[in-house]
Amino acid sequence: MKTSCHFGTVAALAALLATTGLVTEATANPFNFFGQPLFGYGTPTDNGNYARADLRRGVVDFRTNETPGTIIVDTANTYLYFVLPGGKAIRYGIGVGREGFTWSGVKTIERKAEWPDWTPPPEMIERSPYLPRFTAGGEGNPLGARALYLNGSFYRIHGTNAPWSIGSRATSGCIRMVNDDVIDLYSRVKVGTKVVVLPPQQQASPGWPAQRAGTGFGSIF
Repeated sequence: MKTSCHFGTVAALAALLATTGLVTEATANPFNFFGQPLFGYGTPTDNGNYARADLRRGVVDFRTNETPGTIIVDTANTYLYFVLPGGKAIRYGIGVGREGFTWSGVKTIERKAEWPDWTPPPEMIERSPYLPRFTAGGEGNPLGARALYLNGSFYRIHGTNAPWSIGSRATSGCIRMVNDDVIDLYSRVKVGTKVVVLPPQQQASPGWPAQRAGTGFGSIF
């Protein structure tokens, strides 16, 4: 099974900085270089949305047979929908799995966490042995402000301190949101919420929204 989100290049560079002494004990944060955020990983914040305009949160028309309160992940268009009554949904921009790491299916939220710790699973460590074995929640943590854990898997819907990565296809299967969006979603869902992840070949709500071109831009992790 593919595991949680892959932050290889960032972590590799962070490890290099740490081993060469460029990151000191005073900073205690390998993602903060000479007091400046490294690739978007600086002091986290509960506000600020710097994703592209077409990926920013908003209420939209949305046709679905799913009940209000359901989460639908439109992998093809890098959108996540929280279904509302009356043919509406809140639409959020997201980052999704890179080639070979996408997945689809129905899950439920089994756990919620604020400023979660990050412990890479063994499969990820095997692929990327330079990764830290544990990162406490907060500054520099790649899971961002909130995490929603999906049952029976290592996958999460989680925040990021690198909002420019939203719209990319670069994770190992996790669903990434800007911090203020994941905080908003976190406040609306509960443990047991249904999560429908559509395959890349299928769009949510046929006929709307229209297929967008050029949504996948590069990410360093």
